[in-house]
Amino acid sequence: PTMAHSKALLVLENFIGGSFVPCSSYIDSYNPSTGDVYCRVPDSGKEEVEAAVKAAKDAFPVWSSKSPLERSQILNKLADLIERDLEAFAQAESKDQGKTITFARTVDIPRAVHNFRFFASSILHHVTECTEMPTMGCVHYTSRAPVGVAGLISPWNLPLYLLTWKIAPAIACGNTVVAKPSEMTSVTAWMMCKLLEKAGVPPGVVNVVFGRGAKAGEALVCHPDVPLISFTGSTLTAQRIAERSAPHCKRLSLELGGKNPAIVFDDADLSQCIPTTVRSSFANQGEICLCTSRIFVQRGIYNEFLKRFVAEAKKWKTGNPSDPAINVGALISKEHLEKVRNYVKKAQAEGARVLCGEGVDPLALPPGNQKGYFMSPTVIAEVKDESCCMQEEIFGPVTCVVPFDTEEEVIKRANGVKYGLAATVWSSNVGRVHRVAHRLQSGLVWTNCWLVRDLNLPFGGMKASGIGREGAKDSYEFFTEVKTITIKH
Repeated sequence: PTMAHSKALLVLENFIGGSFVPCSSYIDSYNPSTGDVYCRVPDSGKEEVEAAVKAAKDAFPVWSSKSPLERSQILNKLADLIERDLEAFAQAESKDQGKTITFARTVDIPRAVHNFRFFASSILHHVTECTEMPTMGCVHYTSRAPVGVAGLISPWNLPLYLLTWKIAPAIACGNTVVAKPSEMTSVTAWMMCKLLEKAGVPPGVVNVVFGRGAKAGEALVCHPDVPLISFTGSTLTAQRIAERSAPHCKRLSLELGGKNPAIVFDDADLSQCIPTTVRSSFANQGEICLCTSRIFVQRGIYNEFLKRFVAEAKKWKTGNPSDPAINVGALISKEHLEKVRNYVKKAQAEGARVLCGEGVDPLALPPGNQKGYFMSPTVIAEVKDESCCMQEEIFGPVTCVVPFDTEEEVIKRANGVKYGLAATVWSSNVGRVHRVAHRLQSGLVWTNCWLVRDLNLPFGGMKASGIGREGAKDSYEFFTEVKTITIKH
């Protein structure tokens, strides 16, 4: 690009040892709602990761020896600073990721603030264990210490929300971190770096290296001085991380998406169920690992559900994400949009019916958004369980609705995928709700609601949805090393 062109673009820099450091090469980042390049992201690799790990190692002794209360105060200060700039962060997240300004304002940025406040508080309340053996004259107790340098790799769908979900517990526990956000959505992480010094985070405690997974991510995962990796992303990348980190015996926390069922029994309250299930299918353009993309509806109410569900889905407006009246923004990239569209084409080729959205309803976009990566909420019916649309994570505004007859049958079908992250159950029969929840192979089960989170409780998946759990107690256990000490008196 000419100098004049590159002047207009935002250029990000890595944040290493408390300073912004320019990089020798850059990646173009697109504004998904216009299709234009608007930002240049460092294309970091081994050298940059090496420098960041060194800075994190150097900062570790001082940071880890601070009291939980001192760290807590700094985390709270950082939360206050992000909250003060909430609107600027929300605007940036919407522009960078394609999500609606409404979603960024009400979900992403408030949750990022809450992540810091939550762990600032929870770190003050952990207790260790102690047991006595009077007959042996011994007392045993456990002590927990931070692990060291944490490698944190976060995805593009909820950029600041999921990055802070990792950074907050890691540094609250006394670790130092090297974080690598997605190269597609790096802006809010860079904005957060500008606030660290003011919050009192010492240089080197939080380092952020921008770049691709194959280069920067790989270097981080393979680094011998990074004992722990927390990753959110695809199962394929996670397999690679597990292979590359195995020689170093690293501890891993992997959150890998899902193919989440919603099960609607014939005694469900549809006035609650339908709007919530539309939300659980299409919120954030369906780009949330917890979205419901397989909706099983009991046959007695199937036709009514379908009619009302499609009518409700059609009310969701797709368009310019910065317009507060819009419900569905742009998908993350041209390639991703193509991938999601191909799933809809495959479903049609298999004889399924597309009831609204892609290829059925024309999409009218404002002039400035014609080249953006948009797709309307799409509902597919009459699709077979073995179809790739029912087996693979589509990660877009697409959901499949199918009928079922019995409780026994629907549990088997709901469990019949390789994933096991989240499930929702709709029924007013309390016995049934418990029975079904117990039998679903899923790390999270919501009944008569969706995405109601208490950060105290474990979050994570079964099967191909990942390894490990994070939450107040779980994150503390993951980000600390436990030692058992026995004293004979």
